[in-house]
Amino acid sequence: DSVADNAGVPRRIVFTTTRPVDIKTPYEKMVENSVEFGSPDKRSGGLLNSALVALIYVVLIAVVLQRLPISFSQHSAGQLRNRKNSNSGGAKVSESTDIVTFADVAGVDEAKEELEEIVEFLRNPERYIRLGARPPRGVLLVGLPGTGKTLLAKAVAGEAEVPFISCSASEFVELYVGMGAARVRDLFARAKKESPSIIFIDEIDAVAKSRDGRYRIVSNDEREQTLNQLLTEMDGFDTNSAVIVLGATNRADVLDPALRRPGRFDRVVMVEAPDRFGRESILKVHVSRKELPLGKDNTSSSNSLNCTSSEVRNSRPSQDPCDAVYIYVPLHDP
Repeated sequence: DSVADNAGVPRRIVFTTTRPVDIKTPYEKMVENSVEFGSPDKRSGGLLNSALVALIYVVLIAVVLQRLPISFSQHSAGQLRNRKNSNSGGAKVSESTDIVTFADVAGVDEAKEELEEIVEFLRNPERYIRLGARPPRGVLLVGLPGTGKTLLAKAVAGEAEVPFISCSASEFVELYVGMGAARVRDLFARAKKESPSIIFIDEIDAVAKSRDGRYRIVSNDEREQTLNQLLTEMDGFDTNSAVIVLGATNRADVLDPALRRPGRFDRVVMVEAPDRFGRESILKVHVSRKELPLGKDNTSSSNSLNCTSSEVRNSRPSQDPCDAVYIYVPLHDP
C-alpha cells in the first residue's frame, strides 16, 4: 500500500461478477459506500460477435465434411453429372449380334401367337395408321421367374427388326427426388427418336406397385413420381407413334390399377411354364445350337415336370426334378 501511495497511483480495485437471478442488486449499499458499478453494453459488438460465432460454426462443418471418407459434395455432383450425361439412365439397345427371333424361343407358343400382332404393327406401322387401327400401347408379360419373358421381348424386336431398348425398373428409383422421372422422360424420348421401336421394362412392379396402401409400408415420393411420369408418357403417345412398351413382372397382383387401364398396359400375355412338348422343344433348340444329337430316351421331358425354361436349360445331373434332362446332351464326342 505504501508503494502505491508513494507512486501517486490511486487505490482502485475492480471486481467482476455475475449477479444471481434470484437476488436483487444492492444499489443502495453500493451508492452509500461510493462504489462505482456498471454493466457492459450488450449492444456494442453484438453483431460482430454473432457473425464470428456463425463463421466458426461454418468452418467446423466444412472441416467435418472434408474429413468424411467420401466427400458428399463431390459424390453428389458426380452422380448428378453422370445421370445428366447418360441417356435414359442405363437403358441398353440391343446390337446386331444380339438379335433373337421367335425361332430361338420355344415352349411358349401361345404367348408368341398373342405377340404376332405387335410384330406385324412394327413391321408396317403406316398400314395400321392408314386404316385407323390402334394396337395396344403396352403389353404386360406375366409369368414366373425363368419362363422366358425377357427372351420373348427380345424376340419380338428381332422379328420386327426394330431397336430394342431395355432397362430395369429398379434403375429408375434413385436417392435424388425427380431423377427417376427424368430417366423415364429420357427413355421415352429416345424411343420416339428411334421409332418404330420397343421399350422393355423388366421387373416393372419395382416402380408400379399399387398406391392404395395395401402393398406398401411407407410412402415413397420418388417412386410415385416415377410411376406418374411413366403413366404420363404412355398417355402422351400420339396415333402416329410406333413405340410399343413391353413390361415384365411375376407379381401382377401388386400393380397399380392405373397401369392396366385402356391406353396403357391394357393387354396381358401370360408366359406359363412349358409343358412336356414345350420342354422337348426347348431341349431341341439348345442342343441344335451345339450341333449335338438328341438322346434316345424321350421320357426326360416328362421327368422335368414343373421346370421353367431356364431350369430346363441349366439342368445338371445333381439337380432335382430336372436331372433327367441332362441325358439329352452326351458327355462324349459323337
